[in-house]
Parts: sequence; C-alpha cells; structure tokens
Amino acid sequence: MYLSKLFIPITKDLPTEAKIKSHQLMLRTGMIKQSSAGIYSWLPLGYKIMKKIEQIVREEQNSIGAQEMLMPTIQSSEIWKESGRYDDYGEEMLRIQDRQGREMLYGPTNEELITDVFRSSVKSYKSLPQILYHIQWKFRDEIRPRFGVMRCKEFYMKDAYSFDLSDEEAKKSYNKMFYSYLKTFNRLDLKAIPMAADTGPIGGDLSHEFVILAETGESKIYADKNIFEIDPDRYKFDDLSLKKMREDFTRIYAVTDEKFKKEDFNKFVKKEDQITTKGIEVGHIFYFSDKYSKPMNCLIDDKDGKKTSVKMGSYGIGVSRLVGAIIEAKYNNDVMKWPKSISPFDVVIIPSISKNNKENLHKAEKIYQELKKQNIDALLDDVDENMSNKFKKHDLIGVPYQIIIGSKSVADNFEFKELNSQSEILSLEKIKLKLKN
Repeated sequence: MYLSKLFIPITKDLPTEAKIKSHQLMLRTGMIKQSSAGIYSWLPLGYKIMKKIEQIVREEQNSIGAQEMLMPTIQSSEIWKESGRYDDYGEEMLRIQDRQGREMLYGPTNEELITDVFRSSVKSYKSLPQILYHIQWKFRDEIRPRFGVMRCKEFYMKDAYSFDLSDEEAKKSYNKMFYSYLKTFNRLDLKAIPMAADTGPIGGDLSHEFVILAETGESKIYADKNIFEIDPDRYKFDDLSLKKMREDFTRIYAVTDEKFKKEDFNKFVKKEDQITTKGIEVGHIFYFSDKYSKPMNCLIDDKDGKKTSVKMGSYGIGVSRLVGAIIEAKYNNDVMKWPKSISPFDVVIIPSISKNNKENLHKAEKIYQELKKQNIDALLDDVDENMSNKFKKHDLIGVPYQIIIGSKSVADNFEFKELNSQSEILSLEKIKLKLKN
C-alpha cells in the first residue's frame, strides 16, 4: 500500500474529548471516527488491526474444537422473557418494536438465543459435548460511554457457549476455554492474568476475568506476583493437564476489587509478593449450569433415557476492546509498537524525497515490489515530506519495522530499524530474511 493512497486521516491536534492514550491515539491516527456518543466507525487502519485480532481469536477457538456460527444482532423479547432476564437486565438493553408492534431488542449478549438454537436441534446426550461461538456486534446502552472503544455502546465481541451433560463434564469445557484464552492473549503479546470475579447479570457460581495490568484500567486488582511465573505452554491439551492448569492458577491469590478481602490478601500472600494495581479486563468466562436451560426447557435425554437440563457456560472476549487495551499496554513515549501478529503492516519503507530528486523513491518502489513477491505486507511512504515528520508519523502508527532510504543507503544496502531499537545497515536479502522470520 502507498501511503498517499491510504485513507488515514492523521491529525496533529490532541482530541479534547479523549482522556486516555488509546482513545487519543486511535483518533489521532485515524483508526476510528466517532459517529455518536459511544458509537464509532472503524476506518481502514483500525479495522485491519481489529480483523487480525479477530482471526487469532478464531484460530484459538477452533483449536479446542469450538465451532463458529453467526447469530443476529436483533433478538425477540420472548426468549428473554422465558429466561426471566427481560425485565431484570436494566436500561442497558436497547428495546425496540418492529412495524407489527412485536417487542425486539439489540442483543447485549446471546445466552437466550443460543439456548433457543440448541434446544430446537439437540435432544440426546450422544450429541454432547458441544461448544459453539460467534463473533458479532453487540450493543449496551451505557449511561456514560467513555475511554473510546474501551467502554462504548456498540462493540465487536467473540462469545462462545458450551453444552454438557453434567457439571463434571461442563468443568472440562470450562478448562478448555480457560486454556484457549491464555493462548490467545499470549499470541497478542499480552500477559493476561485469570482472576476470580463476580458473575454479574450473566449468573452462575464460577467465573474468571482475564486482566492485563494497566494504570488506566477501571478494575483494581490484588495479586500474588508469583502468578506471572505460570507458563500455559507447559500444559498438554488433555482433561487432566487442563484441570491442573486451572488449579495452578486459582491456588495463587489474584482477584478483582469485587472479590477482594484485605484479611485474605494478607493471610495468603507474603508482603513482598503483594501487587496492588489497576487492570483492563480483556476476557470473561462463566459457568452457570442450568440457569438458562432449566427455565427455557432446554432438555436432553441422558444415558438412562431421562430428561435433564443441559449444563452451560459462556465465554466472552471483547475483540474491538482489545485494540484499545493493547495500545494501553504497549504505548510508550509517543511510540506505538504493535505486536507483530496484529501490526497493520509488516514494514514501512521510508525514502527521503525531494521535488528535484526522485531516486530514493524509485529505489523504494523496487524494494516494495520485491517484498510483495515475498508476501510481506509493506507500506511505502511516497509522500513528499521532511524525514523528521515522517519518523514521528510512523512512530505514531507503530509499524514494527522500518526500511529507511536516505544518506546512509549505499548501493543495495539500506538502513533497517525495529522500533525502539538501533538501526543497522543491511542488504535487501538480509532484510527480507529478517522480515520473513
């Protein structure tokens, strides 16, 4: 992509309505544009990053045997009345009527709808277990939307739902998702800590939030620093190993402020190991047994031919929220360094250009074509602008690697730099090898 052709409305002014770094940066770099309070258009740069996050989430869901589907954003009120949540959910639910006067709603979550899908299709224990998921827009009418995509009204989310015959089997599904979340956040270069949490309006008696440390986070967290030493990669993908994995995490103290008790913190965590800080929730998992299946009459035949309520869990990751959370975790001194797995481009080519000398631009175009042949996604800065402004702009955008064509370039050797690192002079072949690796 040529920078001159990229729709990226960068602004130099700091948006007055933006109070945290992620919101400021996403507006300044033209990743998003506010449509109304808490509702945003995702412009090409931001959308590309969000879709890369979505693909990583999808791959990790598929890897544990979850199956992707797609449910609508608009739901009937009838299934919510069956579960008993229609009146209880509160004013965050956007309630509407169609032209026939039927009560509808813009889905804030999908427990009722997936239960309705499942009960119409599965009747026997032989079809269990099942984990179904979709990645879809949600809407919650926040009373005070703020912090950009971190707390907005309309957001893009992965939610999954597990169906099992018994509580014991359902805990195995819960552990699989626990594992999948740790792997997902690792691929996003985030250290997300699972913490015991309240179940809120979803319900149930087992719940974990996955939280990344950030001073701009809304949740206050209390943890034993030893929880950071647990490596999810050391566990195998089988029921016994995954059970041990969750036990290893949950035996170490780590809670959000809703679950915090000072006497427990001091009792179970050595003073020198105590961490008290803020964090951003990036995922939440719940096990609620038959909270929805029982009132909605979602029954299956067990091994003895008896009808029993299917056991369920739900599992959410805020895909659009993760874009802002990653910025909060990675942004440093006016430089945004995206994790390589989700960077909008693999590398940016920055030639020194003047009206009277286009030689560097021609060199940059040849390099660009070479990288395209290698399936390396490059951005070519073909804009006639002084180099100081170019560097500031690309530090702000945060592409992880730069090829700089200027005074240090000699023959087929060019300045190559990773953000926040020293540059080096390399041949194009060595640069291609580094980028491919």
